[in-house]
Amino acid sequence: MPASPLAKRTAIVTGASSGIGSAIAEKLGGAGAHVVLAGRTRGSMEETQKKLREASGQASVVALDVRDPRQVQELVEGALRDTGRVDIMVNNAGVSYPAPIADADVEHWRAMLETNVLGLLVGSQAAIRAMRACKAEGHIVNISSIAAQRRDSGVYGATKHAVDCISATLRTELENDTIRVVNVMPGAIATNFARNFDPEFVQGFVKATGLAIEVKRGERLPDEVFEKLQGALKQVLGAAEDVAAAVLYAVTQPIHVNVADIVVRPAKQLNL
Repeated sequence: MPASPLAKRTAIVTGASSGIGSAIAEKLGGAGAHVVLAGRTRGSMEETQKKLREASGQASVVALDVRDPRQVQELVEGALRDTGRVDIMVNNAGVSYPAPIADADVEHWRAMLETNVLGLLVGSQAAIRAMRACKAEGHIVNISSIAAQRRDSGVYGATKHAVDCISATLRTELENDTIRVVNVMPGAIATNFARNFDPEFVQGFVKATGLAIEVKRGERLPDEVFEKLQGALKQVLGAAEDVAAAVLYAVTQPIHVNVADIVVRPAKQLNL
């Protein structure tokens, strides 16, 4: 593989504020792509942008809410306008509110459906149009979950079953285009994804790091927690960088090759 396999290509990554999205953005930027980081937290994305620029990479930051279709469309249209290309679209933004269906908040269902499914659909559609316009040999990367491999994985799992279905459908629809579709299913990864889980459950993991940090529902934990957590529990918690490496592998294959589905999980599996 050449030193900069993605040179002169543009990659958009949603949910790039932290975790898997941030790791993917860094990995693609390190491979030479102009990365457009998109997410809700501008400050953390600007930190990633700074890292990439210090390493002679190119990066832009767009603060948005993927639940708003117009914002997602403008994200892709803006990338095409500003860089002249869209080659890689990583639909990574996702949210989970675990709760029994009988007790759940309807607005939490809405947030999961609009973020995990609608945002991904709009991002994929906009990317297809942009890739066709610039005649790209492109890749749409949808971040699903191993929750989609279980039939009883709740409303969050249902959204990821939808992602798998959308990815497979797009793959068929785009067979005659120079656009490949990659479906990535991470297992338990040490990220802020669990911020909406039961604080007592998350506190048990934080305790394993030896750090005295109080867990509050909905609040992000500092990066130091995940660095120590993944090191302490690497048998059951994977690293965001592992998922990013899988994405880089898939999008650097020749266009006649479609790496269709990838499962990235630690050695031991947690059923979350």
